[in-house]
Amino acid sequence: MTYKFFTNTARTPQTQPIPGRAAEIVQGRSGGYMFDPGIWGMLRRCLLIGTAQSTYYADKHELTDDFIHVIQQCVYENPQRTAEEILYASDGRSINNSAPILALVLLSMGETQTAKQAFVELFPQVVRTGSHFYEWLNYTKSLRGFGKIIRQCGATWLSNPDAKALAYQLLKYQQRHGFTHRDALRLFHVKPISADHQALYHWVTQGWETLPETAPDALRQIWWYERVRRQPEATYEAITQGRLTHEMIAPIGQMDQRAWQLLLEGMPVGALLRNLGSLTALGVLEAHKSKNLKRVAAMLTNKQRLRKARIHPIDVLKALKTYASGGQIGRSRKTWIPIARITDILETALELSFETVAPTGKVFMHAIDVSGSMSYCTVGSVGLSCCEIATAMALATAKAEQNYAIRGFSTQFRDLGITARDSFRDALKKATDNNFGGTNAAVAYEWAIQHRFYADVFCFWTDSESYAGRQHPSQALAEYRRLVNPKAKAVYVTLAPYQLSLVDPKDPLSWDFGGFDPAAPRAIQMIAQGEI
Repeated sequence: MTYKFFTNTARTPQTQPIPGRAAEIVQGRSGGYMFDPGIWGMLRRCLLIGTAQSTYYADKHELTDDFIHVIQQCVYENPQRTAEEILYASDGRSINNSAPILALVLLSMGETQTAKQAFVELFPQVVRTGSHFYEWLNYTKSLRGFGKIIRQCGATWLSNPDAKALAYQLLKYQQRHGFTHRDALRLFHVKPISADHQALYHWVTQGWETLPETAPDALRQIWWYERVRRQPEATYEAITQGRLTHEMIAPIGQMDQRAWQLLLEGMPVGALLRNLGSLTALGVLEAHKSKNLKRVAAMLTNKQRLRKARIHPIDVLKALKTYASGGQIGRSRKTWIPIARITDILETALELSFETVAPTGKVFMHAIDVSGSMSYCTVGSVGLSCCEIATAMALATAKAEQNYAIRGFSTQFRDLGITARDSFRDALKKATDNNFGGTNAAVAYEWAIQHRFYADVFCFWTDSESYAGRQHPSQALAEYRRLVNPKAKAVYVTLAPYQLSLVDPKDPLSWDFGGFDPAAPRAIQMIAQGEI
């Protein structure tokens, strides 16, 4: 009998902190001990993922309390860096703009002049649409009130020198989050800077009692909107000549198949993604209408258009899942028979929405967390699980490479049967059919050691709440390097906004990413090549 069991510290159960590292480690809500990601890692993670949805281990109020505390600490320490992180997330990388807008409000509450100046400079880059503007107003009213810099920014937004662009926003988003345009104009005491602005503000506050015979170019869409309100039979002309969007025309127009056909011909990428089901249900999209299908393909399989429209991969994934369901999930009240060609287009669009580079020639092991918590945690109104999103992101990376394996981990490490030849739909089904058990991220390394699997990069897609192993993932990785590949790298993509990390901060070959970033696959490839 020996006391090796006591003196050997190479392995520590995940329910205990690693000896000598207690100051760097925090206990997760699952009971496991993990490393603290630090406030800047946590800030990016929350900005990209958001905290407005409950997870398996915490509700949205608890998560958002953590988020707000992190933002406040970051603003105190470095407001300019905080502003840069908000902009990074807002520029098409966050799943939506709500988390960056909330952070923007908290930045405006910073006590230093540097924080306030950073807010003023950042404001127009984050608050881009009428919907953003009214969401910002709502958070501002609830958290801080309308002081001098808030009134300055609000008045500047409502005084956009491009009267035509401003009219578009005010018509498209006539009210949101408990505010109307009339409320905003009166709140900020906005003064017109041109005749066009004067006419626009008059329409907002008082409406048009009579329809002018002609309209100034800047208010052309509003003129057509008012005409359709009085003459619904002018719907087709309003779409073709007035360029009214579906949000503008649908509440007041005669919305038959012809109207939707006309809308399709000028519909933006984001609106098209959201309305594919309705267009199919109305018969605008049908298998034999090749011209319309080609139009959809040209819009959704153009990488530059997707990026310009800030289309996030999750937007495409939601559209794919909703469309393939035929209306059984999502907000639509319509049902439809999915068209195979549209589904194929969405598959291609999803692949294009991720940023990748040429194949690296390295060997990748993708370890997808398929534990019970990953199936419970949902993102977005369609109810995408973290497991589904992890699978989609892993598959996007695998499709860019030639040498890889994709397996699922919980308390076991099993083959999910997923290959780069799988469609996203098939891969999602294989992953969700395998949701089981608790979470042990170390099991991936243990399996690789047992089978002498040589990997250049381990990619974990997880919520990071690992607790069930007999050793910490960082300890298992060290053992893998000693026995198989001393230069193995590890990337952990965290898909829930928890304040913990599986990455040893002293390990220069391990990285922690905030989830849902479209650039993650490309960054992983750059890590594999040694460019990061």
